[in-house]
Amino acid sequence: MIDGLSAVLVKSAYGPFMKLLERIRFLFRIILLFTFLAAVALVSAITTIKLTIEGNQETLPDLVGVNLEEARREASGLGLEVKVEDKLFSRKYAADEIISQEPPPETKVKTGQHVHVLVSLGSPRVVIPDLVGRSVRVAQILAVQRGLTVGDVAEIYWPQAPVNQIVAQDPSASSAEVRSPAVNFLVSLGKETPSYVCPDFVGMKLDSARAPISTAGFTIDKVDTVSGSTSPPGTILSQTPVPGTKISGHTAFTFQVGK
Repeated sequence: MIDGLSAVLVKSAYGPFMKLLERIRFLFRIILLFTFLAAVALVSAITTIKLTIEGNQETLPDLVGVNLEEARREASGLGLEVKVEDKLFSRKYAADEIISQEPPPETKVKTGQHVHVLVSLGSPRVVIPDLVGRSVRVAQILAVQRGLTVGDVAEIYWPQAPVNQIVAQDPSASSAEVRSPAVNFLVSLGKETPSYVCPDFVGMKLDSARAPISTAGFTIDKVDTVSGSTSPPGTILSQTPVPGTKISGHTAFTFQVGK
């Protein structure tokens, strides 16, 4: 009787345990399934992104030596755009042929990207005139008449030449190899005028300031009197130019003095 009762009790306890175990196994299978599906989704997403990126890339062709219009058609067929950065004379490449490109050939580029190129003007066909000693205006006219353009114009103080006269050019008139249709000029500003740091006369009596101003070669252009000042009459309250600024030897001062 006791053995039968023990068997019943064991069976009663064993039943719920097996159900719990079965439920745990079920949940484990569900978790494993979700993990597998998530891994498949991640791999699929990575593959899609990779294919999308690689699908929007092209291998850049070699455009050097190719005619500009032909290069544009070839680039356009790949979803790219040719951008001309400059045009140069070249003895190696015929007119309108590409001299160089950036990015270089075989580079992987995204569609829509620019290909920057230099284009040949052909062999030099112009003779560079000697423009040193000419005014900038005359030099510009002569350059245009020779099929040239004016490039950079730099200025320098040059005591040996009058203002606005060309003292140097690049390329020079003796240049045998011309790589650009532009001529650059160095232009004289004439003799450099001495400059000074403007002194501070504020707080001085106007009569006391006249002597050093005259001795330094400056002049007083105008004196305005101001009423209501607490300073003694004749005291300089403000000045133009402002103290500390750069002035030349021909500066004329304007003062406001107390009345």
